[in-house]
Amino acid sequence: MSGHAPVGRLEDWTEVDDDAAPWPRYERGAGPAVIVLHELHGITPEVLGFGDFLARSGFHVVIPHLFGVLGRRASGARTAGLALRMCVSLTFRALALGSDRPIARELRAFAASLAERTGGQVGVVGMCFTGGFALAAAVDPRVAAPVMSEPAVPFPLPGPWSRDPGVSEAELAEVQRRAREEGLCVLGLRFSEDATSPAARFGTLKDRLGSAFEVFQLDSRPGNPGGFGRRAHSVLTIEVRDDPPNRAAGARDRVAGFLHERLDPER
Repeated sequence: MSGHAPVGRLEDWTEVDDDAAPWPRYERGAGPAVIVLHELHGITPEVLGFGDFLARSGFHVVIPHLFGVLGRRASGARTAGLALRMCVSLTFRALALGSDRPIARELRAFAASLAERTGGQVGVVGMCFTGGFALAAAVDPRVAAPVMSEPAVPFPLPGPWSRDPGVSEAELAEVQRRAREEGLCVLGLRFSEDATSPAARFGTLKDRLGSAFEVFQLDSRPGNPGGFGRRAHSVLTIEVRDDPPNRAAGARDRVAGFLHERLDPER
């Protein structure tokens, strides 16, 4: 697949560092609030490009800097080192099954404070390492639009790790209750051949949430019409092409539509 993914510049964003969250964050745009959780690499130019797209689409976008690089392209060696540290981190528990992760509690508290500040419910988009954190954030009633893009935690070892939904049983049960009683919906995105974000994980979520879990799967089989490689992974960032728009750009459009449906239905 030729061309390059859209990128953004950190200097176009406003840095905010206050007591509302344990991490600095970058904000841009006006409209319903959406928290974008960056990929394992950190806040890369491609993550900023996705944030710019959401800001142009009519959202107030907030990107917390949780770990990794800031405004620079990822490198393989740096990412591998970071992944090793995440494996032993008690905050992220990248290998733990059925885990209630401390980062999820921090994100819920931040989502609640953001909702209070902006006067409405919020959306949360997680990608790759942070994909499941968006689902865990939806335990809080102020999170109305959780989006899981290629969720990769717990890291997919053989056996039960590939089926683990990335949240604790108590968290998933509360999301189920909200789906049943409040009409909460969850959007999930992945490439069909992505072993890093296994199909079995989405199968678990589909079994538990039913029609409340909307799946947007992109074909990455050999010879697929979109030209995606067999290692295609980052649906909303690295694999997006705008000229002409590809299927990943269509997935990005669906995310914006989903967020508007759940956060701004009168638009």
